[in-house]
Amino acid sequence: MIGVGVVGAGFRSGLAAAAEVPRTSRVVAVADIDAGAARRAVHERHPGADVHTDHRALLDRGDVDAVLLITPDHTHADLACAALEAGKAVFVEKPLAITVEDCDRVLRTARETGSRLYVGHNMRHMPVVRTMREIVARGDIGAVQSVWVRHFVGNGGDFYFKDWHAERRCTTSLLLQKAAHDIDVVHWLAGAYTERVSAFGALRVYGDGHRREPGTPKTADWLAPDRHWPPRAQRDLNPVIDVEDLSLVNLQLGGGVLAAYQQCHFTPDYWRNYTVIGDEGRLENAGDGSGAVVKVWNRRRPGYAPDADAEHRLPESTEVHAGADDPLMAEFLRFARDGGPTDTSPVAARMSVAAGVQATASMRAGGEPHDVPPLDPELVEYFERGQRPM
Repeated sequence: MIGVGVVGAGFRSGLAAAAEVPRTSRVVAVADIDAGAARRAVHERHPGADVHTDHRALLDRGDVDAVLLITPDHTHADLACAALEAGKAVFVEKPLAITVEDCDRVLRTARETGSRLYVGHNMRHMPVVRTMREIVARGDIGAVQSVWVRHFVGNGGDFYFKDWHAERRCTTSLLLQKAAHDIDVVHWLAGAYTERVSAFGALRVYGDGHRREPGTPKTADWLAPDRHWPPRAQRDLNPVIDVEDLSLVNLQLGGGVLAAYQQCHFTPDYWRNYTVIGDEGRLENAGDGSGAVVKVWNRRRPGYAPDADAEHRLPESTEVHAGADDPLMAEFLRFARDGGPTDTSPVAARMSVAAGVQATASMRAGGEPHDVPPLDPELVEYFERGQRPM
């Protein structure tokens, strides 16, 4: 039985419910600086677990074998290093950190301590992404040459401009915070990491929106998609907003693959659209959740062809992230217990952050191209071996 400790009892902490597995794992402690939030998490999801207001008390427990870090982005690096140094297997919610230096610090700590590190890139377990990955791996569209991504963040004003997400000091940018997922998927589909980026972006809509007073919490109805429309009707936005709500990025990957990513936080719909172009065809998804379809075109056409040469229809699902969270947590728990290969990768997590950080720097420098710093080859080798020493 794996004893799990959860650090962070906020909105995303529902993920920890998947760590309650009979005869396999159970949450024994929850830590949050907000004792009330920790108690609610225990009452709703983790009966019998203890409550702490200091993560250090949780890390000191002998019955905690693995730790889930589900906290604001800027806290990830320090908490991850502390948990690794305490000898725990560590799950870090994405992004791994908000700077390249902190990502590398976490990876070095994992190597030095020998503690297992896992990063929660749950999109690698989303059915639409796995379907696209399988199509590419089979060679159905030939060798990948380009990947295009459009991210329509329909609830952007609700989710990202009413709390810490809106502040550079906590996220670096939403281009990093949100695109860490998509850049990782681009890398996974293309089989290569970003080497150079150029980006543009701006705060187009929420910059002049209504702000709540500093020091006051979000209102109880902060998430109300049926009423918070159009976007400029949003109320009680975060007192500080210094991140962009619209961004466009061009990426040059290893091997010459070219990619493009676009993110908008004030669209009426909320989903991701991927197009992957190979030298023998292309694929594109319609929808990214329940009932989505991935279409593949392989024959030349004189014009637009709504009927693809192959269609891969995904099953219906009412689960969050189309059911990706359960297999994500199952993979982490298996890895914490037994080690072995995983579909997620600390190296890939670092490279998605590095691309996002450099894209942000380019965006704020008027589109000036920026190179993405490579990771220390010794760290690459360590994690590619499955976090096993020589």
